This record gives sequence, structure tokens and C-alpha cells, in this order.
Amino acid sequence: MTKVRSVDVGGAAPYRIRIGPGLLDDSAQLAAHARGRHALLVSDDHVAPLYAERVAAALQAAQPELQVATLVMAAGEAHKTLASLGEVIDALATLGATRDATVYALGGGVIGDMAGFAAACWMRGVDCVQLPTTLLSMVDSSVGGKTAVDIPQGKNLVGAFHPPRAVIADTATLRTLPARELRAGLAEVIKYGALGDPEFFAWLEQQREPLLASDDAALAEAIARSCEHKAAIVERDPLEKGERALLNLGHTFGHAIEAEQGYSGAGRDALVHGEAVAVGMVLAARLSAMLGMAPHTDTEHLRSLLLAYGLPVDLPAGLAPQALLERMRLDKKNLAGRLRLVLWRGIGKAEVVPDVDEARVLEVLAG
Repeated sequence: MTKVRSVDVGGAAPYRIRIGPGLLDDSAQLAAHARGRHALLVSDDHVAPLYAERVAAALQAAQPELQVATLVMAAGEAHKTLASLGEVIDALATLGATRDATVYALGGGVIGDMAGFAAACWMRGVDCVQLPTTLLSMVDSSVGGKTAVDIPQGKNLVGAFHPPRAVIADTATLRTLPARELRAGLAEVIKYGALGDPEFFAWLEQQREPLLASDDAALAEAIARSCEHKAAIVERDPLEKGERALLNLGHTFGHAIEAEQGYSGAGRDALVHGEAVAVGMVLAARLSAMLGMAPHTDTEHLRSLLLAYGLPVDLPAGLAPQALLERMRLDKKNLAGRLRLVLWRGIGKAEVVPDVDEARVLEVLAG
């Protein structure tokens, strides 16, 4: 049996990440984080039919006096909007949620971001427990307290830092994850090796088959090691004033691709987030090589690993370089209107580079 792994995130608002199969049925652990009388379970119409009733029942079994309401939202990045945020706020109001209420975010990154942002806003901040059900959300969005919604001009531009009270990652939920979503999550796992851990990068090269086969032990190890990397960085830089920006390797390019494509709900051919990050990492590596920061061989090494995991590595057809650059100018890492990108010196050696020459970025985007 795969044991439950724990990763502690320190800092001003410490919390624990628990990783393992069967955790959504652990009623005592789920309810332990509800301090008051009200709990709002937020999920989407893909995940809720699978798990929402179980989670609500588990909460009620452990705390019969807890008033539990469930809100099921439309799935997909296209619905991570201010209007959808309003639905969560309305649900909290209907529940009569007080300042000691708890929001449970059951789903992938979209639900985690949106429910977490609503929790940050309701009465200036109530508790949020993240229950990620995708690999991507387990290793990235559920950890670190970054919450947000998208607007037409760009991804995650309206949001708040709001650390969760706990993260409970039930790896059994990954057994129902579509293969494409699993691969997209593995792009974020590969990111951790690429930005700061060559040994982890090499481990991922060796573990491709068990990871793609959803082996419980391999996935738990990959999730735990990814969360350990993120937890250490978040603890040192909770508000992304410096080092935490490294976690965005590939994301400035990736977010621009997503925004220009209208997010994943816009069409079957649009990249999902992890896929866009995979392409973004290759573009960041190519730009690093073009600027003389890193060897071209490391770019090809990264590209080969992503391809081995079935991930895209090239810009989708039909995206104009100038339009992508305009999107990149809205990135939150930029300072004084100048591009500030996460690039690298090679595998495991990412760094934040200020004032990047836009002409060189356009060259990379143009291929």
C-alpha cells in the first residue's frame, strides 16, 4: 500500500500538504480543518459527479453540526472569470457563511484558483482547503496561495495571495484523469527539474513509463518532490518578490499562448495549461541559448524529455509573434514596462532576467 506523504510549508501561515490514495474518504482529516459552522464545497461538473457527494458526506459524518453546501460550476479555463467568482461569492452569502467558514476547493487548478480567490475575498478572508484532483493542481496551483481569475486581456491578472489552511491530494483521483491531463500535469513536474534540480530531471527520464501508466508509487514520489521544491521557495518568498518567480519558468510564454488562443475552452486544438507551459519552457530555453546564457544541447535535452512524455514543444500554428509579445507585456513579473523573464543557464539553473530585449523575444517566437 502506498503510504501517505507529508510536506510542510512554513512561513507566516504554515500548512501541511498530504499526498496519498484514499484521502478524500478520511472524514476526520477533512473535517479537522473546518473551524466554524459553515463549509462550502466548490467543484465543477466533471469532478463533482465523481467525488463531491463523498466529500460532503465525509465532512458531515465527522461534524454533524456542520452546514455543508455544494456549488457545482462549469468546467474549464474559459469559465475562470469574474462572473464565475461572483457565483462562489453568492453561494457563500446564501449559506450565511461567517468569518470562521471554510471553503473546500475540489477539482483542478481552475476550481482551486477561483475558490481560493473567493475565500480571500469573503469577509476579507476565510479558510480554504485545497482538494486537488489533477496532477497539475497537486504539484502547482494548490500549493503556495496564489489565487486568481482570468480577464480577456490575460491570465490570472485579478487575484490575491491567500495560503490554504491545508492541501489534501488524493492520488486515487488521478486514476480517472484523462491521459492528456496527466501529461499536462507532468509538464509542471518536469519544470521543477528544469529550474533547479538536475537529479530530479534525470529521475524523470528514468521513470517515464511508470509515471505515464499512473503508477501510485511513482506519482506520489513525483508529487512529493515537486511540492518540496515549491514549498521551500514559497517559504522564502511568499509574495513573489524575488526567487518565487523562478516557478514561472515557461509560464510567461505559456500564458501568452493560452490568452491568445482564448483559453482551452475556445476549441479542441487549443493547448491546455500544462501543454502551453511545455512549449513555453522550450521557448525560454531557446531564448537563453540565443542570448548566450546556456548551451543549445540543454534545449534539445529538455525538448526530447517533453516529447518523450507526449507533450507539445512547438508554437501552435496561426499565432502571430507580435500578438504574443503584447500578451507577454502584461505579465505580472514585468517591472517598469520592461520584460522580465525566467530563463536558464542550463538544466537545473534557472534565473530571473530583467529587461530582456523584445527583438530577441520576437525572433524566438518567429522560430
